[in-house]
Amino acid sequence: MKYVGQRVDRVDGIKKVTGDLKYVDDIKMPGMLYAAVKRSPYPHANILNIDISKAEKLPGVKAITIGKDFPKRVGLYLADKTFLAVDKVRYRGEAVAAVAAETIEIAEEAVKLIEVEYEELEPVTDAIEGMKPGAPLVHPELGDYTHAPIFHTIPGTNVSEHFKLRKGNAEEAFKQADYVLESSFYVPHIQHCPIENHVAIAKYDRDGSLTVWASCQSPYAVRAALSSAFGIPLNKLRVISPAVGGGFGAKAGTTLEGIVIPLSMRTGRPVKLTYSREDEFCNSYVRQALHSKFKNGITKDGKIIAQEVEFVWDGGAFTEYGVNITKSAGFAMAGPYEVPNIHGDSYCVYTNHPVGGPYRGFGMAEIHFCIEQNMDTVANAIGMDPIEFRKLNAHKPGGKTATSAPVYDNCGLVECIDRVAKDIDYYTPSEQPSDSKKIRAKGIACGMKAPSMPNDVASSAVIRLNEDGTAYLQVSAQDIGQGSDTALTQIAAEMLSIPPEKITINTGDTANQPYEWQTVASRITFCAGNAIVKAAEDVKRQLIELASIKLSIYPRDLKLEDGYVVSTQYPDKKVSFAELALGLTMPDGSGVHGPIIGRGSFIPENVKNFDLETGQGDKPVAFWTYGANAAEIELDTETGHIKVLKVSACWDVGKVINPTLIEGQVEGAIVQGLGSALFEEIKLDKGKFLNQSFMDYKIPAVGDMPEMLVSFVENEQHDGPFGARGMAEPAMIPSAPAIANALYNAIGVRMHQIPLTPERVLKAIKEKNNN
Repeated sequence: MKYVGQRVDRVDGIKKVTGDLKYVDDIKMPGMLYAAVKRSPYPHANILNIDISKAEKLPGVKAITIGKDFPKRVGLYLADKTFLAVDKVRYRGEAVAAVAAETIEIAEEAVKLIEVEYEELEPVTDAIEGMKPGAPLVHPELGDYTHAPIFHTIPGTNVSEHFKLRKGNAEEAFKQADYVLESSFYVPHIQHCPIENHVAIAKYDRDGSLTVWASCQSPYAVRAALSSAFGIPLNKLRVISPAVGGGFGAKAGTTLEGIVIPLSMRTGRPVKLTYSREDEFCNSYVRQALHSKFKNGITKDGKIIAQEVEFVWDGGAFTEYGVNITKSAGFAMAGPYEVPNIHGDSYCVYTNHPVGGPYRGFGMAEIHFCIEQNMDTVANAIGMDPIEFRKLNAHKPGGKTATSAPVYDNCGLVECIDRVAKDIDYYTPSEQPSDSKKIRAKGIACGMKAPSMPNDVASSAVIRLNEDGTAYLQVSAQDIGQGSDTALTQIAAEMLSIPPEKITINTGDTANQPYEWQTVASRITFCAGNAIVKAAEDVKRQLIELASIKLSIYPRDLKLEDGYVVSTQYPDKKVSFAELALGLTMPDGSGVHGPIIGRGSFIPENVKNFDLETGQGDKPVAFWTYGANAAEIELDTETGHIKVLKVSACWDVGKVINPTLIEGQVEGAIVQGLGSALFEEIKLDKGKFLNQSFMDYKIPAVGDMPEMLVSFVENEQHDGPFGARGMAEPAMIPSAPAIANALYNAIGVRMHQIPLTPERVLKAIKEKNNN
């Protein structure tokens, strides 16, 4: 292939490195007002009264809104949230009132003048405790909330989703096991930390139309939520996302957009709200915390024959997005391993913590930290090599997933395990440093992920030919840094047989680009890519029909080649795209066809509902992406500091569309996983955020970068564009557990919680030495 599989330069690269690309916060408008938000100082409290009288009198204040002005609940999967608190607050920092003023300084001063009277309530600050009978209810009205039928809420409790997996007969299988082993783990909340904070501008016009500029990953999903919340028909509501400076899931749903809209409605002027970094930490999505338990039944030869699994997710104050994370984790609770008998439960629990939502890996990074340490724990307990134990139990073609769906021939997990073990030279002991206080060791972990999306999610694409043979590619897939603009352009270029530089991709405007469900779930290459293939096939069909008339050659004997329609029999007979772009002019001066516009739509085939009581289904997800990481670390036993020296990663991606982009994705995922393994943790005290800035919340820096060895397996996805499937999220999944397993191999200490901070490591070493 000429363009797919090649190292094509990023189509947005020049604009990004020169600063020419404009983000929402760069937008300035005549008459624009600035918003500030009054937030709750309590994690859980009834709102008794809100007095805005003093704030209204402040010169420069143009509008103030409170929750009762727009009380309708919205949510992508579970309608449980309002944009401003109505009768009570559910986390410390929840928006209670909003002000629009001539300057941000005036707006912030007005916020201070708003007086709110609260009645404090007992908060829920632990998901396990929150599940117990008699716990304070975060959402007493849960039974009245609407939700998608695939979710199971438990009214009268804090459980907003209970996913059940029942495969085989785990109780009987445990009786046949030679070993029965148990383990448990905890993964804390972490923050996404995109470079660009959330920003939104709303402009409500006199004709009832609304335009929202937002740094969002999913313009159409945001449009749907806002339309529902404010009763605005879709043809009157336009969402524009000109550029996104990183998202990782934090910008997948609605956050601050619903705060500025009422202010613009009241003033008729554009209103802008920009989150500070402190706002970003607390008031955008955080990754949900997870409590996990495993009970394993294993035979003498190392086969896992039974598992009991429990996941309890700390969903935070609203779980309109979090319920889907809980469900998706339930599908994968056995990890990339074939277990014939499983009894599992995955619970999403309301707490009075910041709102949990999608984060890179969408639940899989969290559960695999637990699953992959559990695998090493079991292998060590039965005296089996961890790699051989994984390979013995790994998903292989012809097997079954936890949902009893077939494992297809494109599963290259064992190949990936072998590759990373070879690349990091796993079986050769690490060369130890001269400093006796330092120890080096290696660890391995696997991972898998499916696109976490409804069965019928749709993608579409439009390709328009220009008069000079160039083309516009129109999609609503958002490039949030992953390089989708470039990869999708390459797919179109390959299909049309024209260079990528002759194609301009346009995205991020619901009024001018066709529908895309969301840029989440590592689904864009697969879903939007397939829509582009179909749009290009539509263009190709039209070009060949016109060329057949022009050249008097049967359509079956024509092909596209380098911007021309060419005869397969007589290469000298050809006609350029430019000549056909506006239709064909006949010798008598008449015209045929008109401008060439191709359209393509795509929905994954045969993805079906699962059984709500068992979680079983023939095809509950579109596909699985498999891979493995191995890590070599150096531990300073005196300080407890861990340095990751080297990471090898191998993923079966079906088909590499752009080697440079996919390598960058894996390298970024390795480092992001390193952050969650060693540094990142949101610290909360009775609902209060204690490390709400980069002064106190550490993420990886240049000095933390390991050597990275990245490789790929290409077992083609039968229904993917050129055989490709998504992998931007999956690549992060094994990073943290590989590091934790390397730590165990260094000192024999099993860490049941991340991050692996020096304090925790030293404590574990001391406890081991004292036993």
